[in-house]
Amino acid sequence: MTRFEFIVDGPPVSQQARNRGKGNRLQAWKKTVRQEAEKYWSSEQKTATGLVMLQITYFYDSVERDIDNIVKPIQDAIIGLAYVDDKQVSDLLVRKRNLSGNFKVEYMTSTLAEGFARGNEFLHIVVIDAPNQEVGT
Repeated sequence: MTRFEFIVDGPPVSQQARNRGKGNRLQAWKKTVRQEAEKYWSSEQKTATGLVMLQITYFYDSVERDIDNIVKPIQDAIIGLAYVDDKQVSDLLVRKRNLSGNFKVEYMTSTLAEGFARGNEFLHIVVIDAPNQEVGT
């Protein structure tokens, strides 16, 4: 089973930053995401060649962002590392959680624990094998 996870300090930059004349900021964000992903990449890991599921959780502390606009830059940043092409992403789960809110974390990994220990907003990004494609919704 393919599993790759990493964290990136937030806040994320929206794909729409490009449309607002902030293309340099968007490119810098993609570079940051890629650099952070590479820190967590192990030489034993293999780039996924099959379908994958991308899970992104944005843990914010004050100003929440629209989560639908944060996906594409992250997806693009890990092409060639977590997967060959972003067309392999068949399933997507995107969440936002207020750090001062009330939520429960199931399956606390050491990577996720590291994100919480940093004490600021962050994104937890996980790439896993896609669920069975034959199962309906």
